Amino acid sequence: MIDLRSIRYVRIGTPDLSEATNFATKILGLEPAGRERGMAYFRSDVRDHSICYVEGDPGQHATAFEVSENADLQAIAAELERAGYPVHAGTPAEREVRRVTDFISFVDPSGNPMEIVWRAQIGTRRYFPTRDAGITGFSHIGLRTTDAPRDEAFWTRIFNARVSDWLGTAPLLRINEVHHSIALFPSTYAGVQHINHQVETIDDVMRSWYFLREQRGVRVVFGPGRHASSGAVFLYFEGLDGMIYEYSSGVMIIQDEAAYIPRQFPFNTEAFCMWGAKPDIVEFPKAELLGALS
Repeated sequence: MIDLRSIRYVRIGTPDLSEATNFATKILGLEPAGRERGMAYFRSDVRDHSICYVEGDPGQHATAFEVSENADLQAIAAELERAGYPVHAGTPAEREVRRVTDFISFVDPSGNPMEIVWRAQIGTRRYFPTRDAGITGFSHIGLRTTDAPRDEAFWTRIFNARVSDWLGTAPLLRINEVHHSIALFPSTYAGVQHINHQVETIDDVMRSWYFLREQRGVRVVFGPGRHASSGAVFLYFEGLDGMIYEYSSGVMIIQDEAAYIPRQFPFNTEAFCMWGAKPDIVEFPKAELLGALS
């Protein structure tokens, strides 16, 4: 079992880098971190970048996690190959555009492209947002899964992911003290389901709700609300090409690993929002389906 330290970045295809840059800066509030060779990089914290928009198919997604030692890459590669998952070793050119010293890539059981990186670059100056969204950092991703129990076993047996809670069969997985870095949501196809940035306070969540809805006409698809599992106050909204983004604040920190016991929540709207907000997101439960999905 290999320890993943943290989530590092997500790469997203886009047919229009200029439009993606406009969204990342004027809507999300991220700081530009360079644009070159058909790629635009954006910061949300001390990391060199947390999102890289890549000119191409918007259905192309890749998520990266970081390890502590170069030897971990070799160990992961060997374990994945033994389990029947082919591994690609990053070329010098691929490492350069990812701004990492080394990395490997593979496809998870559902078909999600994943990358494991070593010695990713950090920013050389403090993060300075393009709008005051209150962002404190890139925190987690939702991944689509075509078989949640199978993918849960993949992440918990090969890697150090632990289940924090379940929403129906959907596991919320942590790799450090944060309640979850990966959320696996049942679907019929692969892909990043949503991208989360933490913000400092509930006030930041509410300010963005008004800003997105009333000043920018962005479609809010869930919230404001509070998750029953992680305790975070949240707001989900739709970005380019249907990608869902989330701001949240106050996520649970699990400091006592030995004492924490994962909890089973129903897959219903009350579990997703204890305040009563109803999601308009394909993979999340709908009010009319509560009986069938609980």
